[in-house]
Amino acid sequence: MLILNAWKEKISYLGFLPFLIQRGLLVRCDTQRKPRSLLPLDPEVLSVFVPPFISRDDIHSTNTSGNNFNRGKRRSFRKKKERPKLENAKTLNGDQKAPGTEDITVPKDIDLIGLPQLCFPGGLFITAEPREDHIHFLVFTDVCGNRTYGVVAQYYQPIQDGCIASNGQAQWESVRAGKKPGCFVPLAICVISRYPYFNALKDCLSCLLVQLRSFKDLDVDDHIKEFAAKLFLIPSPPPGPLHLVFNMKPLQIIIPSQEDPDSPVIDLDLHLPLLCFKPEQVLQIMTCILTERKMVFFSSDWALLTLVAECFMLYLHPLQWQHTFVPLLSRHMLDFVMAPTSFLMGCHADHFEEVSTEAEDLILINIDDGNISHSRMVEEEPEIPDVPAQAAETFKKRAESLQLHYDLELCHLRATTDLGELQMRRRAWQQKLNTEVQQMTLQLIVNIFREVKDHLNYEHRVFNSEEFLKTRAIGDQPFYGKVLETYMFHSFLKARLNRKMDAFARLELSTQSEEDRFNLMFRTPRRLTMEKMASKRFNSQNIINRRMVISMPNLQDIKLPESPTRRSSLRRIEPSKSVSTFKIPEIHFPLMSHCVHSYYTEFFNHLSKAINTLPPDNSALLARYFYLRGLISLMQGKLLNALSDFQNLDKTDLRIFPTELVRKIVETLPPSERFQADRKPELKRLISLVMEQQREVTKIDDHVKHFELPKTHMQLDDFVKRIQESGIVRDIDTIHRLFDALTVGQQKQIDPETFRDFYNYWKETEAEAQEVNLPPAVIEHLDKNECVYKLSCSVKTNYGVGKIALTQKRLFLLTEGGRPGYVHIAAFRDIEDVKNTTVAFLLLRIPTLRIETIYKKQVFEANLKTECDLWYLIVKEMWAGKKMADDHKDPQYIQQALTNVLLMDAVVGALQSSKAIYAASKLSYFDRMKNEVPMMIPKTTSETLKHKINPSAGETFPQAIDVLLYTPGHLDISERPDNAHPKLWCALNEGKVVVFDASTWTIQQHCFRMGRCKLTCMVMVEQSQVWIGSQDSIIYIINTHSMSCNKQLNDHHSDITDIVVEKKNGIPSEAYSSSLDGTVIAWNISTLKVNRAFQLPCQNLTSIKLHNEQLWCCTGSCIFVMSTYEFRLQMKIEQHLKDVCSYFLCFQLFPEVLHLNLWASYSGSSDLYIWNTKDFASTPQKIHLQDCSEITCMIQVKNQMWVGSSGTSQGKIKGKIYVISAEKKTVEKELFGHADTVKALCSAEDRYVLSGAGKEEGKIAIWKVE
Repeated sequence: MLILNAWKEKISYLGFLPFLIQRGLLVRCDTQRKPRSLLPLDPEVLSVFVPPFISRDDIHSTNTSGNNFNRGKRRSFRKKKERPKLENAKTLNGDQKAPGTEDITVPKDIDLIGLPQLCFPGGLFITAEPREDHIHFLVFTDVCGNRTYGVVAQYYQPIQDGCIASNGQAQWESVRAGKKPGCFVPLAICVISRYPYFNALKDCLSCLLVQLRSFKDLDVDDHIKEFAAKLFLIPSPPPGPLHLVFNMKPLQIIIPSQEDPDSPVIDLDLHLPLLCFKPEQVLQIMTCILTERKMVFFSSDWALLTLVAECFMLYLHPLQWQHTFVPLLSRHMLDFVMAPTSFLMGCHADHFEEVSTEAEDLILINIDDGNISHSRMVEEEPEIPDVPAQAAETFKKRAESLQLHYDLELCHLRATTDLGELQMRRRAWQQKLNTEVQQMTLQLIVNIFREVKDHLNYEHRVFNSEEFLKTRAIGDQPFYGKVLETYMFHSFLKARLNRKMDAFARLELSTQSEEDRFNLMFRTPRRLTMEKMASKRFNSQNIINRRMVISMPNLQDIKLPESPTRRSSLRRIEPSKSVSTFKIPEIHFPLMSHCVHSYYTEFFNHLSKAINTLPPDNSALLARYFYLRGLISLMQGKLLNALSDFQNLDKTDLRIFPTELVRKIVETLPPSERFQADRKPELKRLISLVMEQQREVTKIDDHVKHFELPKTHMQLDDFVKRIQESGIVRDIDTIHRLFDALTVGQQKQIDPETFRDFYNYWKETEAEAQEVNLPPAVIEHLDKNECVYKLSCSVKTNYGVGKIALTQKRLFLLTEGGRPGYVHIAAFRDIEDVKNTTVAFLLLRIPTLRIETIYKKQVFEANLKTECDLWYLIVKEMWAGKKMADDHKDPQYIQQALTNVLLMDAVVGALQSSKAIYAASKLSYFDRMKNEVPMMIPKTTSETLKHKINPSAGETFPQAIDVLLYTPGHLDISERPDNAHPKLWCALNEGKVVVFDASTWTIQQHCFRMGRCKLTCMVMVEQSQVWIGSQDSIIYIINTHSMSCNKQLNDHHSDITDIVVEKKNGIPSEAYSSSLDGTVIAWNISTLKVNRAFQLPCQNLTSIKLHNEQLWCCTGSCIFVMSTYEFRLQMKIEQHLKDVCSYFLCFQLFPEVLHLNLWASYSGSSDLYIWNTKDFASTPQKIHLQDCSEITCMIQVKNQMWVGSSGTSQGKIKGKIYVISAEKKTVEKELFGHADTVKALCSAEDRYVLSGAGKEEGKIAIWKVE
């Protein structure tokens, strides 16, 4: 007998586990013959049990009273006593029914002819003795690569003199009581699911086999039907921290969830390959998979074939195998291994010799003895390249530290006689081990591909594979050479270029070194740091003082860290997040429609009780309960209830929102229910958003280009694109100067040969710099983060003979002789003058470079001969760049100067003409700025300005800074210490947010996006939440621990303009948000529910302020004052302001000892007005701001008001900050810090003020507060 099981396709998107059960054939046999002489028999499928497992009358009555959401076409499989044929399959829609046939739902891609062979992969044999029950696993893949999974249980039943079966009902020809069975026939039950619930379905089938022993053959059908019906009614849990539990006597079955929406379901023992293979062999197998070889696994245990193969698939996550995947082949399918393309297959160890001698170019992996070999038809065994050495070493150390044996875990535990407790102990141990194995293999993937991002150009979607390969260690190049050609790697590149925040990106981000973060900010050419050159590892980072609040650093001199290191990849795995379970109610039989209705009602009530008793701060669990309750409502036909539950996911966990399902519900809503939905604002908005998303769906650009040298002449625009694709430089202005340099004295176009010469010289110089190996005696004089960017030829100097070396900080002489030594020439900040002159030598005049420094009387002279002119340009540019960096407190200037001098060097090397030096001088940007427009920084500005940072680093253009937010560091038990640093949040255009670590001013998270519209406000509502308002009318809620947006508030219908938080006793109690249409909403911070809402009598509401339980709302023409408790209008400030100006631009409330002052600015005005709020009838104080066109923003800091503005200087827009004394009402400081309008201000602990500029500059200045 063969019993098969599959899913009901038409509602598979619901996430339920529907099943299709098929009874098999009792085979007639001759018991007089010896079983050994029997030939293998062919199993056949005779009958199918399909959901909904209730009578036709019940189905009819249910459908007439319900809705048409679950209606759909079924594929039909007609069963006959003969072998079933697929061509007999017909649909239920209008096709004739042949007599004696029955309609059966068949999954799309399940071959019912081939499936029996997989259920008996070794063949079906009648035996003289019963054998032990056996379970194995199947994987099916359709032509689109979608997989379904099967679990097969084999068991044996006795037969007597022989029998004939009709639809599985045995009709015994002779049954004699007490007669010993003549032989035993195997039967199989196969359960097929959309999800790989291997352990759960194995437990279910194990329980079923135990139960079947007590049934007579005539009762087996009914019991199997009940089993299938029960599984069909069990939903699949949504991704997240909730597993489902149900009772399948004698076991409790757990249906595990995915960790997150992008993670796979893991319901098997991930350590199995580590028990079968040594770590070195595991790495070899992973190499074969990553290089997409043809692989065949062998084992004498059918179950191990699929489980081990699946483990290796999970080891690759988030990379995905995209070729044929058939981990179990029956003995009739061995010719599959002759396939010409890449594949991963598995077959019984008995076929090892046959496969190895008849197929070519196979990797043969024997699970039983842990061997890896090649098929014998290969004349020369292809070598399996080694995994990159450093990544492999880390993996092996981690693998050796794992505790793989459960018995060792039990040694210290008391014995238990409770089966449930034993089961839970084992599961807890396995879950912990699975987490460790996942982290270990993910770390391997990250270590292998971490530096791919350094060779990507996101704007033009280009990967420079050639340069990436050149930068790999010699021993690692064979591995990367093969991997880079695979489909798997190509898909990986698409995900990186799309900036997908998957498991790889999250781990790569969390394990970045400080050097990696600085490289994000300063895109300098790659060179070896002194630390790397010395191959020294920094043992431990500076230990952070673990206070509950971690403060900002003293910004005396921000510099690169002395010891950038990557976080240890051997660190202990953090404890896995706690997972809850939900007990599914019992299902009662017989399964009539009223029983199903009762089950769904009870399920709904249990979920409602869980929702009502769960604290609101546990939003992750609430989201899962809402999701499940929505599914149950859907199955009950209560579509509006389902939509309401799914709508709650916006405020609990947006990631699991079932967009496609909700869209299908909306499309099938009857007119009466659609009318009811439109009367409910929250459902109307949900429907609108979902349907708009469908209309706005655009195809994601996922092409990947490999960099190629140009073959035609290039105009400026094409040249800009090519240079950006090459990764040499991204800044448009710099590329324009490079274009001018390469086209000196010719038409304004660049031929392919010039571009090739320039590109090759740049790359050769980069490669040569990687080979520089300074002796330890020299390295000890340099900072660990310094790099040697250029070396001169050997020259004669007044300090001795040697090579002049240039780093980002200094010049030094690498002396020659017996032992190379270090002689300091000058730090760039200490240079006083640089001259290019000549000295007489016999009858010759030798070009000489002279460098004068502040602290040395002796002038450095070097006879640089032909290199003198170039070094003169280089030193002057670095000197000017360093001066600019020091004056403006902006370290990016020195990095830009460094890029300029390296471009000069490449231009001279590529052109090799008399005009080369003149061409290179076109790139002397900072030296020309210093000579043409001397930039004198006022003393007040220089003393107050501490540092500048650039959130647009790496972008093609600078971007305007729309909003700034500083959040203090807090050390939470659940957080890593490095995640507890203070942060600076910066909102750029089109919804982009960049987050800086405010303790080092390095980029912590480069760019994540909140919609596509301009962001208008940001506020830290509580320690774990940052709310961000957008012009798309949505408030995005960022989890500061995971740095992701899982929730959003959609109750506003216009641009969000401001958000403020009310605190009581220092604890946030309510949040207030405003929108441009005049709506103000008070939010419960814990539940995210609307407490109160108010509509102002006018629109254009631009900002709100909170003071003493009063909400001050600023519109263009007036200010409204309301009580926060009842939103009752208390005051309208309008008549006293009519004579001042047209409309408000911004305002602040400034509490003083005896009264509250209102500070306000107006459009187009350079005056600041101050009112005493107790006496608006009096004339306001007016403060005129010199050289100001318009006031753009203001904040209160201590007893000062800091005001940002826009002005003009020499015809250009400039940003200026005024610091005004609140007591004296006078301007204390005028700060010249930006080359564009000051768009945003924020305070950091009242110690620093941070200002952000418009798109012409796009930088953030950090000012010290007196």
